[in-house]
Amino acid sequence: MKNISILGSTGSIGKQTLEIVREHSDIFNVVALSTNKNCNLLLEQIDEFQPEIAVATDAEDAAWLKLHAKARTKIYSGMDGLVAAASLSSADVVLNALVGSIGLVPSCKVVEAGKTLALANKESLVVGGELIMNIAKKHEVDVLPVDSEHSAIFQCLRGENRNSLTSVILTASGGPFRNLSKKEIESSHPSKALKHPNWSMGQKITVDSATMMNKGLEVIEAKWLFGLKAEQIKVLVHPESIIHSMVEFSDTSVIAQLGLPDMRVPIQFALTYPERICLTTNKLDLASISKLNFEKVDTDRFPNLQLAFDAMEKGGTMPCVLNTANEKLVPLYIEGAVSFYQMTEIINKTMSLHQAFNYTSIQELQEIETWVKRQISEYI
Repeated sequence: MKNISILGSTGSIGKQTLEIVREHSDIFNVVALSTNKNCNLLLEQIDEFQPEIAVATDAEDAAWLKLHAKARTKIYSGMDGLVAAASLSSADVVLNALVGSIGLVPSCKVVEAGKTLALANKESLVVGGELIMNIAKKHEVDVLPVDSEHSAIFQCLRGENRNSLTSVILTASGGPFRNLSKKEIESSHPSKALKHPNWSMGQKITVDSATMMNKGLEVIEAKWLFGLKAEQIKVLVHPESIIHSMVEFSDTSVIAQLGLPDMRVPIQFALTYPERICLTTNKLDLASISKLNFEKVDTDRFPNLQLAFDAMEKGGTMPCVLNTANEKLVPLYIEGAVSFYQMTEIINKTMSLHQAFNYTSIQELQEIETWVKRQISEYI
């Protein structure tokens, strides 16, 4: 049995992880669960999986869970609870599926505790990649990617000499606005940005896909996961989302990982690594698909991707500024308080006001996050 702690168990990734656990209950055991706001679903999960601990972000929600949970599960709240779930002694693997930079501290605590980190919270590495990877190296801990693109790269590199790697090619679906002009994108209602053509995801990541900020964050994540330079990371629009990413080598060979858009595949691989086990899902039939298409990214229509490359090249604290500004603006965009391209303008303006430096602690990053949020509140 492999004991799993799931941070963000009521979100899209968390729920799909529990589907895998149900299918392979002889292999996996859940020891911790957490939610931000969906206490009713967390209560159902507690009753079904009976973890050692469960965490609600809000203290009142935690108190409600204590009253209603039937299982002998200890209920925690807030960041202290997430840290407890992240460093639980009985956990073998911690899957961090939290949304946003709130996942940074738990990610650090996972690797500090010597646990395998299955990472679906890309913001952890965007904000504090150097910190996390240094701790992981010190404690000789695996950081296993759960994003489909990074899982694809990870799989393509198995057994290969990293010194022969020339570049990685992250594929992007193009999102719901792929075929629209700038004018059409700007005038589109935010609800259209929440309708991804291929993937079923949470609101934040779906909007990030529409702006291509998600791909920008993945670019920065790839840098830290695979020790890459900016010029080694490329992005290619691939509308079908069948090739999840590719790796190019010095002899010009390109290796790709293919599959239908199903997040359970990379989730399960991270949980079972280095082994593979069966998964009940549809199989890829290339004959029925017939054609695969590829396009260059139009950074005029989707400038957020270039902002991410800029932040990565400046390094230090600049990716933290990029990520924090985006996290603050996405809910405002969904509410209609800012437009599609106003998000880019504000992120760019905030980055231009920041003098990047090399951070050494989480506290420094948290201070920058506070500064960014204050700046954006003043703009709005």
